[in-house]
Amino acid sequence: MHKGEIDFILLGCSKNLVDAERVMRPLEAAGWRVVHDSPDPKGEIAVINTCGFIGDAKEESIQMILQMCERKKKGQLRLLYVMGCLSERYRAELEAEIPEVDAYFGKFDYMRLVETIGSGASCTRACNTCERTLTTPAHYAYLKISEGCNRMCSYCAIPLITGRHTSRPKQEILDEARWLVSQGVKELNVIAQDLSSYGLDIGKRHMLPELVNELAQIDGIEWIRLHYAYPTDFPEELLDVMAKHKNVCKYLDIALQHCSDHMLSLMRRHITRAEQDALIRKIRERVPGICIRTTLLVGHPGETEADFEELKEWIREMRFDRMGCFAYSDEEGTYANKHYQDDVPEEVKQARVAELMAIQQEISGQLMQQLVGTTERVVIDREEGDYYIGRTQYDSPEVDCEVLVEAKEEKQKVTIGDFVDVKITKAEEFDLYGIIC
Repeated sequence: MHKGEIDFILLGCSKNLVDAERVMRPLEAAGWRVVHDSPDPKGEIAVINTCGFIGDAKEESIQMILQMCERKKKGQLRLLYVMGCLSERYRAELEAEIPEVDAYFGKFDYMRLVETIGSGASCTRACNTCERTLTTPAHYAYLKISEGCNRMCSYCAIPLITGRHTSRPKQEILDEARWLVSQGVKELNVIAQDLSSYGLDIGKRHMLPELVNELAQIDGIEWIRLHYAYPTDFPEELLDVMAKHKNVCKYLDIALQHCSDHMLSLMRRHITRAEQDALIRKIRERVPGICIRTTLLVGHPGETEADFEELKEWIREMRFDRMGCFAYSDEEGTYANKHYQDDVPEEVKQARVAELMAIQQEISGQLMQQLVGTTERVVIDREEGDYYIGRTQYDSPEVDCEVLVEAKEEKQKVTIGDFVDVKITKAEEFDLYGIIC
């Protein structure tokens, strides 16, 4: 029986997205129609999945809450719930300042939302197993293998929100992967706040290599991609697994943040530039052709012009395949907030971000040009006009480069989710063009 419509507004990262998908499943089983990220929400109930990581994300979440409160005041919305990192971190403050929200749920009690909505919904089998409502295109999904982080970097609020690193049991992850394959998923994007620590809390050893090795042997998985490794105490056995299996993408998302020893120390990264550089060389040597994606942070307290100049030269030397850059956000409760002065002006932070991304754009353009004339395996994500839009194994959904594949001839018709061989005919800084072979 159809009970009504619930709008899920998803503002968090892919890790939060998985949490929301777990909530959606039992609600649908109970008869609710669940809609996610509608451009025009019309449900009688709204659930906002929030981010509380940095200032801009928190502001976006608060503005969305206030927007939905206005809908409720106008009688367009019956119930409003908030879940995710913002409400985990600031629940008491939010309850006091925005009482129009019917209930707030954090990172560890979000499944109570199912019982709270009521009307026959309960935390059934779907809550306790791998099953969830997928919000991604049918051919790929995110697979979260752990929660939390023990690293305590100076600038990061994640441990304050999600607590200490907690690995999921390996068998539970493998069962979820098999269930995802049964739903038509071909590409697993393995995610965690800290992949490198997987298993240390439950097996007292690095278990990521054996987990990935076993995932790679599940029939039906075409690609496995790894996100958010940590450079300190990196499980090097993983490199042999990546080199061995064709369906483990030659792609590693590893946030390095900076290169100068001065800044790495202030950031409490527990690694030196020499150690970090040695790890990058080892990764490239043991997994030939690997695409390294990294994230950098500029404007951290104490960052000097000399530190920034060193960082620019390092980027030119390392030539990362993919790179993102963020300006430091002074987050209350973090080590940096308590012990350092936020002494880099905001305009300097933003100028440094722009300068680094301009350098990376030039590097990316050069690296992309090297692919012209090669043939790459591409997964097709969607169709737009005269093109199929896809990705190589070197590109994660929504954040990396795309391949625009000509789709003018009848014989070139493919289905969304297909893997096809594409000859690259043209390259831009962040996009490739090609034809089906």
